[in-house]
Amino acid sequence: MTDRIDPPGAPGITPRWTSSDKSGVGTAANPESRVWFTVSHGILNEIYALRLDTACIRDFGFVVTAQDYFSDEKRDADHTVEMIEDGVPAFRLVNTSRDGRYRITKIILADPDREVVLQDIRFEALIGHLADYQLHAIVAPHLVNAGSDNTAWYADFKGHQLLFAEGRGTALSVAATVAWTARSAGYVGTSDGWQTLSRGEGLIAEFERAENGNVAISGTLDLSSSNGHALVAIGFGSQPEEAAFRAILSLQHGVDPALKRYRAGWRQWQRGLLPLDEPHDATQLNKYRVSTSVLATHRDDASGAIIASLSIPWGSSKSDDNLGGYHLVWTRDLVETAGGLLAAGASEEAKAVLDYLVVSQETDGHWVQNSWLDGRPYWYGIQLDETAFPILLYDMLLRADVLGPADAVRYEKMIESATSFIIRNGPATQQDRWEEDGGYSPFTLAVEIAGLLAAADAMDAADRIDVANYIRQVADGWNEQIETWTYATDTELSRQLGIDGYYMRIGSATGDGLSSARGLIPIRNRADVNEMLEAGMLVSPDALAFVRFGLRAADDIRMVNTVAAIDAVLRRDLPAGPYWYRYNDDGYGEQPDGSPFDGAGIGRLWPLLTGERAHYEIAAGRLAEAERLLATMEASASPGGLLPEQIWDGEDIPERELFLGQPSGSAMPLVWAHAEHIKLLRSLRDGAVFDMPPQTFRRYVKSRPAPAPIVWRRASPIGRIDVGRVLRLEFMEPARVHWSKDEWSTTTDTIATDTGLQTYLCDLPTRDLKQGSIVRFTLFWLARDCWDSADFAVAVGAEG
Repeated sequence: MTDRIDPPGAPGITPRWTSSDKSGVGTAANPESRVWFTVSHGILNEIYALRLDTACIRDFGFVVTAQDYFSDEKRDADHTVEMIEDGVPAFRLVNTSRDGRYRITKIILADPDREVVLQDIRFEALIGHLADYQLHAIVAPHLVNAGSDNTAWYADFKGHQLLFAEGRGTALSVAATVAWTARSAGYVGTSDGWQTLSRGEGLIAEFERAENGNVAISGTLDLSSSNGHALVAIGFGSQPEEAAFRAILSLQHGVDPALKRYRAGWRQWQRGLLPLDEPHDATQLNKYRVSTSVLATHRDDASGAIIASLSIPWGSSKSDDNLGGYHLVWTRDLVETAGGLLAAGASEEAKAVLDYLVVSQETDGHWVQNSWLDGRPYWYGIQLDETAFPILLYDMLLRADVLGPADAVRYEKMIESATSFIIRNGPATQQDRWEEDGGYSPFTLAVEIAGLLAAADAMDAADRIDVANYIRQVADGWNEQIETWTYATDTELSRQLGIDGYYMRIGSATGDGLSSARGLIPIRNRADVNEMLEAGMLVSPDALAFVRFGLRAADDIRMVNTVAAIDAVLRRDLPAGPYWYRYNDDGYGEQPDGSPFDGAGIGRLWPLLTGERAHYEIAAGRLAEAERLLATMEASASPGGLLPEQIWDGEDIPERELFLGQPSGSAMPLVWAHAEHIKLLRSLRDGAVFDMPPQTFRRYVKSRPAPAPIVWRRASPIGRIDVGRVLRLEFMEPARVHWSKDEWSTTTDTIATDTGLQTYLCDLPTRDLKQGSIVRFTLFWLARDCWDSADFAVAVGAEG
């Protein structure tokens, strides 16, 4: 028995997360197991336990020592990783030291029956003998999304030697089928096991407990009697004893029964999907089954929610002030992922997403920018595409016969509330889909308008015909204004390309008297925080959404012009094929020298955008080109088939693990990209864009609706309408309109009509007014019992 000594170095160095460059992500297909793991650089990285949005460790790796020898398998070995079989996210890792002295082989999986991750480990001495080496486990707890204020210790539980850690009401415990010959706890950077081993001090048994800091817990495995083999379990629970009990129980059952049940669960789920991978070369990685397993691994069975990624972008530079990383729910990513599930035939999982959205919707009808699984907001921005996407998901499920007419009542309130919010707050959005700028975003507009038409169909089905007609009129009016808001003409770029114009990245909606193309747009995530550009100088593949969501034909000359502009400014041809940037001057990416994004940087290439371009090519009827782009998208994946958010676009920087065309330091896997991959496979099989809403295509491409009323709002007044158009006054509260069309010689009072969507309408009879007529009006606010402070006028006919 040793005397306990408080380890030096409390509370440890500033905690950091680890690389977002994952080579594997996994969980059991069985709902009994609430644990999700990640793999990178040959070791376990973050494990998320009890909740999908709760990271509980930074990493769990091994150090090898011998006489005058120290080797970290993460830093000093070459790594290979492979799925144990197609579509089953358990992994075989082989780490071979670069000096040729040892090899560590691991099979990693989650116990399908409890909250435990298992590592079946075999250590081989390639030089010398097994007895010459010691293998040490190093675990870095980051319980409940934070590396600070953790406590680590070692102790025995019911006769078993264990390692423990606890923090924020959650505990972990590490057990092994072999004895621990030494154990210690310490503060990271000074007294943790990695530090003492690297200094040749071994594990210091007197360091029995390290409290309230950035801590690590370590143990030396006794491999002498097991021929280099050990099964190691890390269990989680609300109490240390619960975590220990689970870990020990997993060891008693053994790895073979766990792996058999793990395989069976995933095989059963994969068999229920559409065979979009056929024909498939069995000797090649099945990229479709990688994508389907990625989507399912990021799903919470209890709620139906799906997080964006089991990673923290540039995690090694992020500390506790970045609690969320990408293990949060974004409604846009969630619906895009539900579309991928539906494309693969996982209809019940897609429906569960819709049910989750019903519960997580805010009282006023919108969804927050992103949230934890239980709906608590993380960021509070408003992105109107995220309010429209759930309506489109309902419509997709309805058209796929996943929902029937009897389900309509259940979702009617959700659709009504979302539609009301879109109409009252649109068409300009507070943030675009890249969460950076407000204004008239082509992507957001496309999703909004498509969502409104789907909502109108839902209102028709509910026999609310007047509401449905009103929603369609809003959609028609916004569709008619798309070019005014987002099409830039006679710019320097258009003149260089010999085109009349193009859809810009985002039209300005500042109301400063400038056209939407002339207003200034802030450029986010740049070293110059004050950088702004004219809206008309910014282009983005976002404009392809006008085709993807059925608002414009692929061969519309404005789309053809826009594609030319996108390719001139944003396309980069790499050996694998073309990739695209989000927009010119994007700052969300590594620094010029490859160092991590720190709030400023240079945006890199997004494989997701190659998938979106492939869908445009399908809409244009160019299936062979779409097939080529599919191969390009897949070429960006890691050796294990994971698709990154971004890939590196510069010269190789080996010391930063940055290589041309390979994943950068941002999120990997990006679930949204894997959903796009699945939808692209489905679209190619069908010969048509899988998720294109039929309503928009029929209404705006195949035909043309009657002109909608021209809308005047108190917050966005207009001063002129064309001859023959109806002037519609639209209010956010009850109002009486006192108006005249003959310079107040005669007046009329009209009560605005309640639309049922928290807006109130007054259509003035302007259709027959002649050029030069002026309609004058003032407003009485009924709920406030007061007159507006101003009089208003709208002229009829062209200016001048």
